[in-house]
Amino acid sequence: MVLIRIYVLVLLVLLSCLSIGQAEYSKYKDAQQPLNVRIRDLMDKMSLAEKIGQMTQIERLVASPDVMEQYYIGSVLSGGGSTPGPQASPVDWVNMVNEFQKGALSTPLGIPMIYGIDAVHGHNNVYNATIFPHNVGLGVTRDPELLKKIGAATALEIRATGIPYAFAPCIAVCRDPRWGRCYESYSEDPTIVQALTEIITGLQGEPPLNYSKGVPYVGGKEKVIACAKHFVGDGGTQNGVDEDNTIISAQELFRIHMPPYYNSIVKGVSTVMASYSSWNGKKMHANRQLITGFLKNKLKFKGFVISDWEGIDRITSPPGSNYTYSVEASINAGVDMIMVPNNYKEFIGKVTYLVSTNTIPMSRIDDAVKRILRVKFVMGLFENPIADTSLASKLGCREHRDLAREAVRKSLVLLKNSNSTSDKNPMLPLSKKAFKILIAGTHADNLGYQCGGWTIEWQGESGNTLTSGTTILSGIKSKLDPSTEVVFSENPDPEFVKSGSFSYAIVVVGEFPYTEMMGDNMDLPLPDPSPTTINNVCSNIDCAVVLITGRPVVIEPYLDQMKALVAGWLPGSEGGGIADGLFGEYGFSGKLARTWFRNVDQLPMNIGDSHYDPLFPLGFGLTTTTTS
Repeated sequence: MVLIRIYVLVLLVLLSCLSIGQAEYSKYKDAQQPLNVRIRDLMDKMSLAEKIGQMTQIERLVASPDVMEQYYIGSVLSGGGSTPGPQASPVDWVNMVNEFQKGALSTPLGIPMIYGIDAVHGHNNVYNATIFPHNVGLGVTRDPELLKKIGAATALEIRATGIPYAFAPCIAVCRDPRWGRCYESYSEDPTIVQALTEIITGLQGEPPLNYSKGVPYVGGKEKVIACAKHFVGDGGTQNGVDEDNTIISAQELFRIHMPPYYNSIVKGVSTVMASYSSWNGKKMHANRQLITGFLKNKLKFKGFVISDWEGIDRITSPPGSNYTYSVEASINAGVDMIMVPNNYKEFIGKVTYLVSTNTIPMSRIDDAVKRILRVKFVMGLFENPIADTSLASKLGCREHRDLAREAVRKSLVLLKNSNSTSDKNPMLPLSKKAFKILIAGTHADNLGYQCGGWTIEWQGESGNTLTSGTTILSGIKSKLDPSTEVVFSENPDPEFVKSGSFSYAIVVVGEFPYTEMMGDNMDLPLPDPSPTTINNVCSNIDCAVVLITGRPVVIEPYLDQMKALVAGWLPGSEGGGIADGLFGEYGFSGKLARTWFRNVDQLPMNIGDSHYDPLFPLGFGLTTTTTS
């Protein structure tokens, strides 16, 4: 009898152990299981609180391991300029991301979080990263393969800091340069923007030939989640006012602003960000017709739609005045992940209440969470949730800086190179063996100015200490014969120029850094003291002017004074690329991807318009050959 009892006891223990082992096995944790099986298995195990947590993205400043665990937070982000500390290293970034991740993994289901960041021209929040030219310059290149390489390099630098998600690329079609985000757009021409969505393939990897259209794709630990933004029509707002109303017919919306999204979805883009702007008075964050009806149902997009920073708050005027309605309208419209970014407790409370009253159907919550989990599974986050420092050496590496310098060269547009069509002595290329030259202008020796907005800080910075790079002045000096005397003066007076016995002058002037609505400008002047500098220098000596701007500006009044004019845009950290063109080591080849207007009264004015009378048309650009 005792033996029987012992036998039964042993059997019960074995059955109990077997039961525990079976309980520990979950299909969602098994990478060999089909994607949909993993998603369904995990969804079946999730509570409402866990699902809402997945839909919530918070800023790092309010995040902590405890917050991640308590509220089941699905995503964290760095806003512009939000870093672990001044001049933070890749190790600092990785350690911070992993701390938040450990909090997410400590929840009962252990669903990893995604960390996102604005990496819009390289990994631009991070000290020592390679800063590529802004999109307004890259559009000039018309070079999809170059954009693919830039995407791949940027992905490596993002991963070097432990981050798997980039809020890029911006595929807006900017139709009015008065818009403060125009430099984030490749072109006014949707076909150019479409071609340059190839950067997504660089960021995420190349989907296999048989890959299902619309399904997100991320090709391994050296790639990142990309984000096509801002859906849709953000580049067409009235008078170029940021976050304003795009007044346009459906035919024109789909002809001009929608095409880049077709290409992005075919390339497997994982996420799409909703625009702050409205279409004919309807806020995009609340536009169910376009987000759910067209993007998700018609185009079969299977990734997730994310809001912009406090984007749902802006559904009402003033922002946040009816937050309950904003939550309801955005989620029911089809926004899946909400960039809160600070007010996460109220957001979670509102969603919970709206689901309990069936104002937001449970089916809508489930759709959102499935999409978020699909991206997390596709990118391998469940298998590799903890970041490491194995790619730290890729941040700002020489290979990437050489690529950025190539991009600068190809983005330059030579707008003028003589005083008349009969001039037999063009100004460019410049002689490296001149006796004495003058370098002038506010932007010649200012790394912050040449990088522009979205660089280290949200609005950018002035000076040469914000990150590592080569100023335009340094690049010029590196080209010259040791016997050449170089004089640098930001804004010299006419007498100084006349008496200096200079062989020639290079004047580097332009806009000061700005971002988003801070850059909206109805007049688009060349900012002071640039006109004075041009007049003082170019009226007294042969000069080549380099414009560092995020868009075309009013330049016609000063054009006759210059012998050469180069549009350098916002070249980023590798100012040596400007010098490569000026001294003929590489010929000028860039063609305008934007119309250069004569005066702002013509705006908006785009190629094909009946009133098209530009100073320089779309596609214009003089060419030169390599001389050395």
